[in-house]
Amino acid sequence: MALLTDTKARHIKPEDKPIPHGGITGLTLHPSSTKGRGKWVLRYVSPVTQKRRNAGLGSYPEVSIAEVARLAQTMREQLSSGDDPLELKKAETTMVVIPTFEEAARKVHAELLPGWRNKKHGKQWITTLEQHVFPSLGAVPLDAITPANVADVLRPSWMTIPETAGRVKQRIHKVMQWAWAHGYCNANPVDVVDHLLPQQVSVSIRTEHQPAMPWKVIPLYIASRVYTTERYNVTRALLLFVILTACRSGEARAMDWKEIDFKRKIWTIPPGRMKGSIRHRVPLSEQAIEILEHMKGLHDELVFPSPRKQTVLTDMVLTSFLRKTKAVSDTQGRFAVAHGFRSSFRDWCSEHRYPHDVAERALAHTIKNKSEAAYHRTDLLDERRPMMQTWADYVMSAI
Repeated sequence: MALLTDTKARHIKPEDKPIPHGGITGLTLHPSSTKGRGKWVLRYVSPVTQKRRNAGLGSYPEVSIAEVARLAQTMREQLSSGDDPLELKKAETTMVVIPTFEEAARKVHAELLPGWRNKKHGKQWITTLEQHVFPSLGAVPLDAITPANVADVLRPSWMTIPETAGRVKQRIHKVMQWAWAHGYCNANPVDVVDHLLPQQVSVSIRTEHQPAMPWKVIPLYIASRVYTTERYNVTRALLLFVILTACRSGEARAMDWKEIDFKRKIWTIPPGRMKGSIRHRVPLSEQAIEILEHMKGLHDELVFPSPRKQTVLTDMVLTSFLRKTKAVSDTQGRFAVAHGFRSSFRDWCSEHRYPHDVAERALAHTIKNKSEAAYHRTDLLDERRPMMQTWADYVMSAI
C-alpha cells in the first residue's frame, strides 16, 4: 500500500472515507468537518482485553504524517510486547502526584517573588496564606479542594474584615489558577465561591479615608509639637519634610542624596520608588531646603536614616510620633496619619482655588482617563513651584 502524502491529506474532504497511512497497520486519517483537516486514529486489538480499540493521535496538519508514524510505531511495539498503549497511558496519568495546597502556594510564591518590587508585599502574600488558609487547606491535595472548602476559609472574615477576606480570596484564586494550568484540577473553585457567601457591603460604602488633620490647624501643630532647631532630629525633620512636600512618607523615608538638585531646588524620585512607577519631580521650598541642609553629614546615601541602624526608617516611626504628640484629626478623637497630610494639602489647594491639574500633579496622582493621559505629559513643575512655596509659608506661619 502506498504511503499517504501531504498532497492527498491536504485535499481530504468531510465526506471522504478514512485514508490509510500506508506505513503503519491500522493507522488512518479520518476527515473532519473542515476540508484539509483530519484526525489520526490507530485501530488495534488489545492484547489485554482482546477487544478492538481506537487510539487518537492528534489532528492533521498539526501532527504531520512523519510524526504520527513515529507515535504509531511506538504503540505497535508496545502491542508486540503484550501491552495495551491506552492502558499504559492511563497508568502514567494516574501516577501523577497532586501537590497539596501549601506545596503549590509556596511554589507560586517563589515564582511570583522576583516580579514584585515591594519586598514587604511579597512577605505579606505568603504570610496571609499561612495565617488564614494553611491551617485548614494546607494539607489538602489541589484536586480535592471544593468551593465549599474555600468558602469555609473566607467566612470568618468575609463580613467583618472584607479587605482581608478579599486578599485571601485573591491569593487562593492565584494558587488554584496555577493548579488548573498545570492540570492538577479540572476547575478553579474560587470562581464560584461567591455563591456560597453573603453579599458584602459595597466598597464605596465601607471605604474610610485616611485620618487627616484639618489644614487650618497644621501651622499651630507644627509650631507647638514638631518644629525644632535641633540638628539631626530625624523624626521631626522627616514629618515636617513630608508635610511641606505633600509626598508619601515612603518616598521620603527612602530618599537618597543623589536625588536632590540643590542648585535647581528639585527632588527627583525615580520610577522604582513611585506608586505609579513614573518619575516624579518635586519643587523644593526654601523651608524644605533648610531641612535638608540640617540633615547633611548624617548618612552618605539616606537623607533620613534610622539613627541607630542607619537604614531606612519603618513606616511606624511617623505613626508613633503623631500619636505621641496627640495629632488629632477629627472630633471623634482619631489620630492623624502621615498620609493624611496629603489630603490636608489637597483641601488647602481647593480652598485657595489652585487649578485641579496643578494640585493633582503635586500629589503625583495618575490621570485615570487614558486618552487624557496620552496627551497630557507635562508635570507642570513651574506652575507647582510657587504653590508649594506658598503652602510652605503657610505651614510655617505660626513659628
